[in-house]
Parts: sequence; structure tokens; C-alpha cells
Amino acid sequence: MGRIIAFPTRRAAKALSFRQFSTAAPPTSRNVPEQLRDAPQTIFSGIQPTGIAHLGNYLGALSAWGRLCARSPPSTRLIFSIVDLHALTVPPPADLLREYKRQCAAMIIASGVDPKKCVLYVQSAVPAHAELCWILTCMAEFGYLSRMTQWKSKLNIADDASTNNREAQKNLKLGLFAYPVLQAADILLYQTNLVPVGDDQVQHLELTRHIADRFNARHKVDVFRIPEVLLTPTPRIMSLKNPTKKMSKSDPTPATRIMISDTTDQIAKKIRGAVTDSITGITYEPVSRPGVANLIDIVAGILEQPQADVAEQYASMTHGEFKAAVTDVVCAEMAPVRRRFEELSADPEYIDLVLKKGAEKASEIAQITLDEVKKTIGLL
Repeated sequence: MGRIIAFPTRRAAKALSFRQFSTAAPPTSRNVPEQLRDAPQTIFSGIQPTGIAHLGNYLGALSAWGRLCARSPPSTRLIFSIVDLHALTVPPPADLLREYKRQCAAMIIASGVDPKKCVLYVQSAVPAHAELCWILTCMAEFGYLSRMTQWKSKLNIADDASTNNREAQKNLKLGLFAYPVLQAADILLYQTNLVPVGDDQVQHLELTRHIADRFNARHKVDVFRIPEVLLTPTPRIMSLKNPTKKMSKSDPTPATRIMISDTTDQIAKKIRGAVTDSITGITYEPVSRPGVANLIDIVAGILEQPQADVAEQYASMTHGEFKAAVTDVVCAEMAPVRRRFEELSADPEYIDLVLKKGAEKASEIAQITLDEVKKTIGLL
């Protein structure tokens, strides 16, 4: 289980692993307004529509959502959002964004998410997200937001006073600084109990909890549930060509990543070309053998097995034999996903209907919380 980053919240976040979730009920947070107390346990997560997903996106989010759909008890409410407002921090052309949203929905469903067992919708179709975001922005502290790791990485806090660096900082947008508040609004609108995240997103969950706690304390009423962390089981999947960097769609070299749309031959070629090392045998040593460890992480994520068990299974193989075995595992997992994605992409009317129904349901749930917030602060 990952380390929980400490921030000045009233109480530390609990973390529940996916394996624990399959055998335990989600934790219960503090009291909320009377009309919300009987609401089902809620799991919420979102993904940006930024084009075809790669294997890291699939193992880190999409397949995890599919498993939640398959394993959650009927009493659990699953809400999955295509967060197109977040995508505006680096806005694609309008027509491309529209295409990406349908594409994203098709990928989510192809990954095992059953629209009949969850609420699947586009964020901008539920105006309550933007409205609650503004309310929370008016109480979110600048100092806290300025400590967010992703903002600091964009700002380049290192002692670099070069002209180019200063100019780049001037061009940074407010949306990039404030989007964690929108992320908090996304989560809090639905009285969320659990949020599936990787270790690199725990800091954002702590900000969400901090904002919720501050709001409740300031107004002396528990309007918001305090969400808990549900750690996704797969570590970050790294580039096949540079295993010290995260797999990314922005990398100019296609061979660095496996895409959901890749054919079996394309997957095999990319894995054959993956960087490993010159050490004999297969062992899981992320620091000294990052390339081999990355391939083990991929297999472990797909098979839901500990990395040590995967390494032991393949220990005596040569690198070529190991890559062939990895290829078999990846292709067996991704081939049906690719086929289903292609089928769904050819039926945009079905996708639009799913998203329309999802937005209607999401709006109904979100409005209850938003009205409570507005009554509490005097807007209603």
C-alpha cells in the first residue's frame, strides 16, 4: 500500500487497496445532511478525454473501473466522469475535443465498465461542477494550492532565473493552478466515500479532504462527506524506451507506448523493442533494472498478481523469452478491448445516449449537494 502524504487536514486519510475492497465494505464517513444519510456508498473517479488511451491509462484507471463494476456490491453507487472541463487546461481544437469525449466513453465501456451498473457522463453536461468549483475556490487557500506538486513542476520552482523560464511562468494559466479545486468539486458533489487513485494523485485527495473539512468546520454543519483513498493496484507504467519516464501520449516516439487501438503485431513489435538490460535472468528490481521491472509491472497489473510472484514465474527465462511471454499476456488482455472499442466507436448514437442518460442521473445526484451548499452559505 502506498504512502499517504501528510497535509494539515483534521484527520489523516485512510487508504483501502483494491484487494481489501473486494472483501470489505467501503468506510463510512462522518454525518451528512439528513436527506443524504441513506445514500448508498459512492465511488467516484474521472478521466480526461485526451485521445486514445495507452496501456498505462488502461491499467491505472480503465481496467480498475471495469473491475469495480464487476466486483462492487449492488448497493454501491459507481460514478465515472469524462472530465472535459479539466481538458481545457491544455485545450485541444473544439472538434477534436468532441471526438475525444465519444472516444473516451467507448474506451471506458470497452474496458469492462457496464453503463447499466454505473453513472457514466461528461462533466460539462452537469453545470453543478462548475458552480460548486467557484464556491470552493472562494475558500481555497493560495498557499495550499501553490504547494501542489504538479503546479510546482510547471512553475519550475528550481533556482532558474533565466529569461526563458520567467517568460514561461508568465504564460501559465489560472486554470492550471486552480484545477485541483474543480477536482475537489467533482468528488464532493456526489458525497463520495472512495476515490480510486494512484500514489501520484493522493496529494489531490488530501486537498479535497482539506477543503471539505474546512467548509464543514466553518459552517458548523457536515455538508460534505470526507472521501477516502482507494489505491489502484498497478504502479505507474513507464516508457518502453526510457523506463525512468512515465508512459505518455505526448512522447514523439510511438514505440514508447502500447495503445488500446494497437494490433497484436504492433504490440509484439513494441515489446520486442522494449529497453531491458544485460543482466541474466528476470528479477524485480525497479531501481537497478527499471526496464525489466516495468514489464513485470505490466504483467502483474493485468494478471492481478504481486510483482514478486511474476518475477519468480519468469525467473529462468532469457530476455527474449520473457518479452514473448509478456506479449502473450498483453495481447490476450487487449485484443477483446480493442475489438469492443472499434464496435462502440462505430455506434456514436449509442455512446451519446449512454452519456445523456448518465448526465441526467449525475445532475439529479449533484443538485442535492449543491442546494445544501447554497443554503448553507446563503445563496438559497
